[in-house]
Amino acid sequence: MVDAPVSPWNAANLVTMARIVLVPFFAWALLAEGGHTITWRLVATGIFLLAALSDRIDGHLARSRNLVTDLGKLLDPIADKTLVGAALILLWLPLRELPWWVPVVVLVRELGITVMRMFLKRYEVIPASQGGKLKTALQLAAITLFLLPLDHMPEAVKVVAWVILSAAIVVTVVTGVDYAIKGWHIHREAQRAATS
Repeated sequence: MVDAPVSPWNAANLVTMARIVLVPFFAWALLAEGGHTITWRLVATGIFLLAALSDRIDGHLARSRNLVTDLGKLLDPIADKTLVGAALILLWLPLRELPWWVPVVVLVRELGITVMRMFLKRYEVIPASQGGKLKTALQLAAITLFLLPLDHMPEAVKVVAWVILSAAIVVTVVTGVDYAIKGWHIHREAQRAATS
């Protein structure tokens, strides 16, 4: 007996979609009252953490209930990138709490790999690697610290935030190169198969 195909409109994918829907609420809270009040910064941090940590929920649902779909494999990194991208851009402009090169480096890598994945989907879906998962964890940890009202916290918290962000940027670049190499090999093999 052949198993019925898994519907893309399953619980795991709906959680992933909910994570994407939370992004504008996060942005609104972060920018409320100029983005410098303790209360709204904590609210924004809470929404960010809710969206970030729910990534584990959709992943667990997909694996434990056999709900893994190609749509989920594509939506999951998009949800991560949308949340991270919104946070980094807003911390740069208008809040000016990060230099311009931080969101540029991260987003060029993230968007480039996302476009590559979508292009290669016709040949093979590239799931997140362990390095990619580490990159996401470091980015989320660093951004969470930067979202806190750092002006009202010990200087050590800001130092830790920069250390983690620096590590995240290094892993972001290294894993981006790794994904690009994998993508090139997949494309080259597909071209060879098409001409043979």
